[in-house]
Amino acid sequence: MKNVDDLIESAAELAERGLSKGEIADELNVSRETASWLVERSGQAEPPAEPEPRGKPADIHVDWSAVGRDSARLSYVSRAMADLLGKQGEEIDLTVGIEKAGAPLATMVGRELDTDLCTYAPRKHQWEEGDMDELGGSFSRNFAAIRDRECYVIDDTITSGTTMKETIHAIREQGGEPVACVVLVDKQGVEEIDGVPVYSLVQVIPVGSDE
Repeated sequence: MKNVDDLIESAAELAERGLSKGEIADELNVSRETASWLVERSGQAEPPAEPEPRGKPADIHVDWSAVGRDSARLSYVSRAMADLLGKQGEEIDLTVGIEKAGAPLATMVGRELDTDLCTYAPRKHQWEEGDMDELGGSFSRNFAAIRDRECYVIDDTITSGTTMKETIHAIREQGGEPVACVVLVDKQGVEEIDGVPVYSLVQVIPVGSDE
């Protein structure tokens, strides 16, 4: 089980390899704020000139590597994810995986549901600091195109819902229509994003204090 020191060490290793803070957030399944906090504590980034006082961000680290490192386990979990989507209809022939971790899941889910495969690289992979409005995501040309098709959307974790919302918008801009989304773990307990139903195998919902 990883503790905070382990996460700081992992963030340092990823930063040394040249990953952006957005990619580090993706790799560690934490929010961008948590990724920044971990990198700053690791000494791999210079703190802001006038840092605002802040403590450790409220977040939950999700480690599903026991599933991800074993193809058989990944297949079993993907079958469960495909089962959640199976009630949406049999005419859908495209599954979109959000890179990086959503891509292998989408591959397995697409195989179960007999669909084509598409992958989307979200803009957070380019993010270091500040607003992401000037950044843009992209669909890989190595896989199937949206081409005005209905589709499923697959990712490993919903932390804030920002990446899933971005992907839904990107699909619609290409003329497609997301029918349903599914993730391994949902940290927010959302039922839908922009009118698209969201399913998860596990929901982890923080309970706030009344103080």
